[in-house]
Amino acid sequence: MSGKAAKVQVTEKQKALLDEFVAARSTPVGLQTRSRIILLAHQGNNNEAIEQMVGLGHDAVGTWRRRWRDNWARLISIECGEGIPALKKAIMELLSDIKRSGRPPRITPAQQAELAAKACEDPQDSGRPISQWSSDELADEMSRISNGFAISGGWVRRILARMDIRPHHHQYWLFSKDKTKDPMFDWKVTAICNAYSEAIDLYHRQGVHTICVDEMTGIQALERIARDLPVRPGSVARLEYEYKRHGTTGLFGNLHVATGKIWSPLLRKTRGEIDMLENINNLICEGGEDASYRFIMDNLNTHCSETMVQMIAGIIGYTEDLGVKGKSGILQSTASRREFLSDPTHRIQFIFTPRHCSWLNQIEIWFGTLRRKLLRRMSFTSTDHVEDMIIAFIDYYNKTLAKPYQWTYRGTVLAA
Repeated sequence: MSGKAAKVQVTEKQKALLDEFVAARSTPVGLQTRSRIILLAHQGNNNEAIEQMVGLGHDAVGTWRRRWRDNWARLISIECGEGIPALKKAIMELLSDIKRSGRPPRITPAQQAELAAKACEDPQDSGRPISQWSSDELADEMSRISNGFAISGGWVRRILARMDIRPHHHQYWLFSKDKTKDPMFDWKVTAICNAYSEAIDLYHRQGVHTICVDEMTGIQALERIARDLPVRPGSVARLEYEYKRHGTTGLFGNLHVATGKIWSPLLRKTRGEIDMLENINNLICEGGEDASYRFIMDNLNTHCSETMVQMIAGIIGYTEDLGVKGKSGILQSTASRREFLSDPTHRIQFIFTPRHCSWLNQIEIWFGTLRRKLLRRMSFTSTDHVEDMIIAFIDYYNKTLAKPYQWTYRGTVLAA
């Protein structure tokens, strides 16, 4: 520090508190070190001597001396007017680091959604003569189309891995044409991101249940004609190539966003209007009819059926005329029914994803976990067998693996 060192004055009461901070084992290291600096400066030691005794640099010692000097008059006022407890708190705050806002997020939810959508587009739509994206090419494309948005290929790779989007696998093609046709596309994406970011806080403070809902259809009960050979040293597990088919079933998956658990799984071979109605009713029964809900789901017609509107209206106590399906009122059309179910003033609200944007629904990530950990390698003797194993896996998952997915409210992308 250039110039004269800041003069440090300490009263008897202040000295007693500083001695207490230095001696107590429970004192944070930073507060303990800064208390020593003030005491040593009060004893007449210069900055160079204090540096050697506390192990801090010249600038740091000078900073804490100046901060004490500049706030000493305020400490005297507190000591005389408010007493020792207030003085102790004031000294602790004075000798603590100033709170910082932290680095702002470098990639917004909208930019993440744009990256995911771009990764699921055909590269030729962007004027590139290639059949599939690489991470570096996606990074270059994002910097070209988004002014001031710089991202590395490695970062793109990590983001897409956490979203379980792999551009080189055609089955993960998820590009939504609504991005260019629907003027509300960005608003819908932001609404879902906000619902995720608020889910944990709303659940703990107000008991609001945010639940991602979707159907996993065509789950096959495949039985391999020979037993598996287990892993051995120097050899991977071997699975029989040929198998028998024993039919298919389907799962209504319901992911409770705030806890990461699967609620009220429903196994059905169909996914009609009545099946979805039963699924939503089971969820409301589990969480309580008086609770509040946010259901995140896609735009399948069974999600906004006439019977669904009638059931929700009855539960929330909606007494006005609903109209007639195909003719008038709320029940008239799919759009009018969807608008009613999406009303944010209702205790039970449906939030619909844009078309072809299943990557916005967290239950899709859990479906990937189910495939990897159970369905992909196990042999099933019947549809009853596969259903029993799914229920057993969900019970196991809820007890041992379930936790909230990390969404963009922390400045990161979806990750288990």
